[in-house]
Amino acid sequence: MLALLAWWREAGVSDALDEVPLDWTAEPGRAPGAAFDWPEKSTSAPEGARVTTGTQAPAAERAPHIRGPAAPAPPAGRDPQPTRRAPTQVASARNAARSAETLVRLQELLQSFDGCPLKVTAKSLCFYRGSETARVAVIGEAPGREEDLAGKPFVGRAGQLLDRMLAAIGLAESDVHITNIVYWRPPGNRTPTPEEAQACRPFLERQLELVAPEFILTLGGPAAKAILDVNDGILKLRGRWREVRIGSHSVRVMPTLHPAYLLRQPEAKRQAWRDLLQLKAALDGQTGSPSP
Repeated sequence: MLALLAWWREAGVSDALDEVPLDWTAEPGRAPGAAFDWPEKSTSAPEGARVTTGTQAPAAERAPHIRGPAAPAPPAGRDPQPTRRAPTQVASARNAARSAETLVRLQELLQSFDGCPLKVTAKSLCFYRGSETARVAVIGEAPGREEDLAGKPFVGRAGQLLDRMLAAIGLAESDVHITNIVYWRPPGNRTPTPEEAQACRPFLERQLELVAPEFILTLGGPAAKAILDVNDGILKLRGRWREVRIGSHSVRVMPTLHPAYLLRQPEAKRQAWRDLLQLKAALDGQTGSPSP
């Protein structure tokens, strides 16, 4: 038993989801996360808000969405599991997100959304903290343990460092909108997969459209890759302005290092500081910027 508990701890099982254990065998026809489905490849642009880069290749030239492995055939006499609702699942998430006229309504829709498998193992939805509308949106990777317990993004050690970084360029929590590319904690604080980020993307796009920021500060490689739709590493991306489309207008994006990385590599703080100075210069209307 002790060996099993140690194995669970190494796998990232650190918190109970509820006071009463969940019996997933009570509904044999529905496995945990069964509502989730991989996005289907599409050669046409989806309706609604989109986050795209100005240098992005046409959809037909980009790599197709990663698809999950083929599901095994169901046992005789039983209906297939609802794991392949590709067009309806993705379209349902997009339509639901587009129907939200406020962040409050968008959060309500996320609470009832079962299309991301991370929701099964997380304790809380971590939607955002900060202002409902802001000139700067800060987007990270995923909630961690402290965030999962608090139900808000960036409240742990990395979040505290983020607050100090923003304060150094004159930004308080009320001046920014802070969120992540996924809204639930991945098990063991691992990096969210592209499929998990894609499942949350319709809601993130609508969230950014409602917040209407002028600038986006992405934290770490996964966030920069998801927002900019690129495969380059963060050390190559950071310190250089990019542009994305949110709804009908362009937004400037500054990728920088994640505060959690800075806690492990304090010598990299000078690079993040240069990125923040570029953001401050842009906020102040200055055209000059420090070298990356």
